[in-house]
Amino acid sequence: MADGLKVLYMAAEMVPFVKTGGVSEVANALPRALRALGNDVRVAVPRHRRIDPAKFGLRSLLSGLEVPMDGHREVADILTTEVANDLPVYFVDNDKYFGRENLYGYPDDGERFIFYCRAAVEMLKQIDWKPDIIHLNDWHTAIVANWLKTIYREDPYFQDTASVYTIHNLAYQGIFGWRILEIAGVEEYTFLYPHIDELPNVVALMAHGILFADAINTVSETYAKEILTPEYGEKLHTLLNDRKDRLQGILNGIDYDVMNPATDPNLAQNFDLATLDRRVANKLTFQRETGLTVDEGIPLIGCISRLTNQKGFDILTEVIDGLMDLPLQLVVLGTGDQYYHEMLTRVQKRNPHKMALFLTFNNTLSQKIYAASDMFLMPSRFEPCGSHQMVAMRYGSVPVVRATGGLADTVTDFDPRGGQGNGFTFEKYSGMMLFAAVIRALESYRYRDSWRKLMERCMQADHSWSTSARKYVQLYRKAQESLAKTDLPARVG
Repeated sequence: MADGLKVLYMAAEMVPFVKTGGVSEVANALPRALRALGNDVRVAVPRHRRIDPAKFGLRSLLSGLEVPMDGHREVADILTTEVANDLPVYFVDNDKYFGRENLYGYPDDGERFIFYCRAAVEMLKQIDWKPDIIHLNDWHTAIVANWLKTIYREDPYFQDTASVYTIHNLAYQGIFGWRILEIAGVEEYTFLYPHIDELPNVVALMAHGILFADAINTVSETYAKEILTPEYGEKLHTLLNDRKDRLQGILNGIDYDVMNPATDPNLAQNFDLATLDRRVANKLTFQRETGLTVDEGIPLIGCISRLTNQKGFDILTEVIDGLMDLPLQLVVLGTGDQYYHEMLTRVQKRNPHKMALFLTFNNTLSQKIYAASDMFLMPSRFEPCGSHQMVAMRYGSVPVVRATGGLADTVTDFDPRGGQGNGFTFEKYSGMMLFAAVIRALESYRYRDSWRKLMERCMQADHSWSTSARKYVQLYRKAQESLAKTDLPARVG
């Protein structure tokens, strides 16, 4: 890896060790894809209590690492292991901060993740591994970009280390009071971006990542444009516009080794593009197992999602009774707001042979839904990237989506006259537009030859991580170029 970049990838969670959201999957897949391109990538995460050292073969790397915190020093241990035989992972271990039942949701979350970040940076000197890039993800790691331009600014060890900051979802900003800057040791620089006018002393740690990073990206090209607007900018659009010369969108990928209908052990019948006729066995098996009417000709719509307004369940609620009057079947898998749990339960009880409902998250069931469904529904209000639509396409399920964020970047509207497109999209966020998109999909489903070609186009799309990883390498190079000419940002607080 002599010619590649040295990258420390920092995230709050990572599969297979622990998972609450999509960031954990990216923290595994992207570093592996980057290493496959010849880069020396290593990951640093907190050692949450749920991560069993014995189960994952964690071993001690450093003991008693002193970590500067709020005018005093805390102590961390560093554990390590490898993923996929060659990806090193470092774990910041401290029972006071991470020996807890849950990953998030505590009053001192800001302090907890600042400790993790400072320990990870201090660790680098002790193991004598000097990264070219520190790749930061979401608010939990944003403070590192600030540090590289302030408290580590004169440290020779980090003179050539650039920061890249990835926004996975702008809505989660790490909002705390002014005290958090004192804990982080950067209060003297007073770089407080007053993005919430009515609370001028509120600190959004995400804003510090945006303000100080050498390069910034988010997880789709369309979302990178959307967050520059007041509608999607979550009160950070002014700051993002100030830094838009460093902002770009890079679409997330999916793991083609895992998400592979030809080898997926969860399926009733494996298949690929050359054996697409075998796919129907998954639908018939799923219908039998879930109590749906067993009929190959009835289009089955899948939906795997958090049950929230962001995911479009408010507009789905407007039209779901109308959908149940159509010649279709619907399966929903997920958890979320209690209101939607109750609403969907009522609809399912009225339509037991047309709708299957699973108020849980279950990976095995997810895979079966991808392979059984004819269409896959994602009516999101906003969607930074989305992965479900990519997996669905890989499994031959045609997406029906709202054209926003990563959904707009991966799904193009089907034109039956020209035979172009790989799904069905709608733009206006309304129940009627969602209903109309489903109607178009049902009508197109009647024409089996053209529908098969549509499925084939879905399965042929390239959403592999290797494609995204090459774009990240380019972004790292841009960050290095920016580092050479970057000074401190103008004071804005």
